[in-house]
Amino acid sequence: MVDDGAQGKPARRNARAPAVELPPADTRRCVVRRKAVVVAAVRSGVITLEEACQHYSLSTEEFLSWQRALDSHGFRALRVTRLQDYRGRAPTQLRR
Repeated sequence: MVDDGAQGKPARRNARAPAVELPPADTRRCVVRRKAVVVAAVRSGVITLEEACQHYSLSTEEFLSWQRALDSHGFRALRVTRLQDYRGRAPTQLRR
């Protein structure tokens, strides 16, 4: 992992990527906003998937599940209490 030395945050890899305020590595609760920021950082090239997984103690499968949930159902799907509602269902199968 590349470290900027200041606060233990991964350094930006893509100079054209927008500045992203990544959550601290010692975050105990990864809420919807934090998950979305990590997914956005990987997608924009701020950090690599491997760096994100190492930095936040995630498995690749966990990160990819966040990404799939976000793509399929939006931010609400990243809520831990809603995971069972959104897993394995097409967007049209969800109850409103």
